[in-house]
Amino acid sequence: MAAATPSVESAGNRARSSAALDFLKAGPKKLLIGGKWVAAKSGKTFETLNPATEEVLGLVGEGDKADVDEAVKAARKAFEEGQWSKIGPHQRARYLFKIADLIEQHADELAELETLDNGKAKTQALAIDVAGAAETFRYYGGWCSKIYGETNPSDPSMFNYTLREPVGVCGQIIPWNFPLLMASWKLGPALACGNTVILKPAEQTPITALRLGELILEAELPDGVVNIITGFGPGAGSSISEHPDIDKVAFTGSAEVGKIILKASAGNLKRVSLELGGKSPNIIFPDADLEQAVPGSMMGVFFNSGQVCCAGTRIFVQKEVYEKFNEQLTKFSAGMTMGDGLDPKTMMGPLVSKEQFDKVKGYLELGKKEGARVTVGGEAGSGKGYFVKPTVFADVNNNMRIAREEIFGPVAATIPFKDENDAVLQGNDTTYGLAAAVWTRDVGRAHKVARALKAGTVWVNCYNMLDPISPFGGYKQSGFGRELGRHALELYTNIKSVYVKL
Repeated sequence: MAAATPSVESAGNRARSSAALDFLKAGPKKLLIGGKWVAAKSGKTFETLNPATEEVLGLVGEGDKADVDEAVKAARKAFEEGQWSKIGPHQRARYLFKIADLIEQHADELAELETLDNGKAKTQALAIDVAGAAETFRYYGGWCSKIYGETNPSDPSMFNYTLREPVGVCGQIIPWNFPLLMASWKLGPALACGNTVILKPAEQTPITALRLGELILEAELPDGVVNIITGFGPGAGSSISEHPDIDKVAFTGSAEVGKIILKASAGNLKRVSLELGGKSPNIIFPDADLEQAVPGSMMGVFFNSGQVCCAGTRIFVQKEVYEKFNEQLTKFSAGMTMGDGLDPKTMMGPLVSKEQFDKVKGYLELGKKEGARVTVGGEAGSGKGYFVKPTVFADVNNNMRIAREEIFGPVAATIPFKDENDAVLQGNDTTYGLAAAVWTRDVGRAHKVARALKAGTVWVNCYNMLDPISPFGGYKQSGFGRELGRHALELYTNIKSVYVKL
């Protein structure tokens, strides 16, 4: 338990939103259970830091099994006895639309809180994280009245139809790279389908989930529909995964933790969906428009400081243009402005934590030892904060560890290839399959390669384009299940067949 009183004024240096600072200065953050803010039963708290300054932003309740038990009871009561699963779809839609409206009304505050807690550039937090969260809630608000059953052809003596019903109590464990956005990806479809939720934000970045909890209460959702338990993986996350009265678990994070959650879910055979890591191939053909492919590839790696599950960190470039592409990518990458995310000039902020900082630094040294050539970066920033310079490794082969393992930092590896078949062969030579990209002017080649790549999302002549209307998820060890789009409704509904004898 942290004894020191955090200096929010110092940790929130340069913040312009008085509302964000007021939220942080309001004292230790509590858990949301049954519509009320309560302290963790253990009385424990933990610190959340500003990764740009390494200073304490605030203290947060450290929930564990006892708190999860209470949250599950509240969620179960709201589902079985309360109004949520039984109210009409139009009313449920109004609740989701209200949440979307409140997110937009508090956009600047939420963006600053995200930047202070996660480190990302505020301009990106505002345009992508906050805007995307509001858009996702609004999108799933529209689905509330469109979750249909079917009337099936049957013998004239029978009437056969199906109902699509909510799963029940859902545990949702979200990562630290896009805290608010990932909360919306989880909550939106679950609530639209009539489920109740226990949400566990990452211990590194709990702040925006807690502020979202306040907005959910302001939207007047019934008590117990959304419960928020902050805490660590062992204790809070593990208790959600194992709990016998949780019907479904959704997790976004590392493949290693995903496997642990899958094993833990076996006790009551709860439904599980996993959106895990990636080592995405980004393939550059000689006929690509390099004026678009170079900056597009750069942001495909360095956006959010490389802390993106679908980052295109393996850049495959055909030999004819390999050196030219490397030269231009190096030039563009060297021009990236790195700094505190609250500075409007910042393009790339710090990594989220010291743990991640040390991990990425280790991969920088490993890449050099493996014989890769550093064309730019290759080292940490100086002074306070968990900054790592944008790094490009050239002359990489696909068997190097920096090409096989998910680094989750601003580290690109450029790999030469011979022809189209070689590009597909090397691109698919990975345990992951979350995303991929193809840059070419040849429409036929684009479609052919997109079909051949084993990935849940393939971008052509662009990167990192996402829309709530389109499903997102992985092949292989990048997980299973699809978030976003109508396919997410499959994760949060059961189908019931009804036979009526006439």
